[in-house]
Amino acid sequence: MDVTDPSYAEGRILQFESEEHIRSDLLQTFPYQGPRQRIVYETREFSAVCPYSGLPDYGTLSIEYIPARTIVELKSLKYYIVSFRNVGIFQEPATARLYNDLHALLQPEFLCVKTVYNVRGGIDATSEIRSDRQ
Repeated sequence: MDVTDPSYAEGRILQFESEEHIRSDLLQTFPYQGPRQRIVYETREFSAVCPYSGLPDYGTLSIEYIPARTIVELKSLKYYIVSFRNVGIFQEPATARLYNDLHALLQPEFLCVKTVYNVRGGIDATSEIRSDRQ
């Protein structure tokens, strides 16, 4: 077995979990009654698994919203985000899942979820869903 041979990794797929392992049940909120404001959370630690190759996709996740009545609790948000780590999901459906889960949870005045993935194969990939463009 010659690991330097380019064909060594060809056809290999690493194991990953199904989308059922995304833990939206971990998300928690608390009431908000303050003035109207824009809230932005960003992490450069977002990752999921490419279901085609089994290799990790890393990127930056930005969540921007204007709360209506509730705010997401940050520790629960972090655990939710980490639950994507071993899940096989394409980039665009991952963005949609994040958006749908957060929109259902918060029912905000405005929500934008944006994923900017690290370059892969020389291609930059960005996905964005905004409630004002639905």
